Amino acid sequence: MAPRGRPRAFDRDNALNNALALFWERGYDNTSMADLSAAMALSPPSIYAAFGSKETLFDEVITHYTKHHGASIWENLERFKLASEATRHVLIASAHAFTRDDTPHGCLVVLAAPQAESNHTTVNQTLRGHRRQVTEILKNLYEAGLDRGDIPRGTNIDKMANYYATVQHGMSIQARDGATRDELIAVAEAAMATWPVLISTTSSVEA
Repeated sequence: MAPRGRPRAFDRDNALNNALALFWERGYDNTSMADLSAAMALSPPSIYAAFGSKETLFDEVITHYTKHHGASIWENLERFKLASEATRHVLIASAHAFTRDDTPHGCLVVLAAPQAESNHTTVNQTLRGHRRQVTEILKNLYEAGLDRGDIPRGTNIDKMANYYATVQHGMSIQARDGATRDELIAVAEAAMATWPVLISTTSSVEA
């Protein structure tokens, strides 16, 4: 009897890309293990063996997404001399990333969340954590702006970070609903037009 061969090796990055595309298009709840098996060209037992549960596969997909699709937006923000320039880059780069022709429109982290009343608490917590990172990154930018002096002392940078994070997340939803790149860039430019107002009216007044 001929010896049994080794199990066929698979390309992990390719499998993750295929799972990512499915989660991105359908969301977490609407993607079944059967769907993933077909997209990844792996049997369900092979998926479980390689990635664990559907939830742990999704966690790895999110990490993969952040690394390969978030870099154009978030990497090397320290190269900008002004916090306003870095913020404008984030919004304009988001407009481009959210409307690419070779991926579903919008942001996976914003759009793939399970329903609030579902049993996928861990998945929701993971996605909330990633979305909160947007606010934290922006807050860090604005803290650096305070140190440099391009944001006035006393400016409420928490409110600014929440505002621009909300704009960026909203652009993702608009992209999924069919907004064009030019329309999203117009949103970005409108949001940046509020910068002088934000740094002049969100300052705290000490008694």
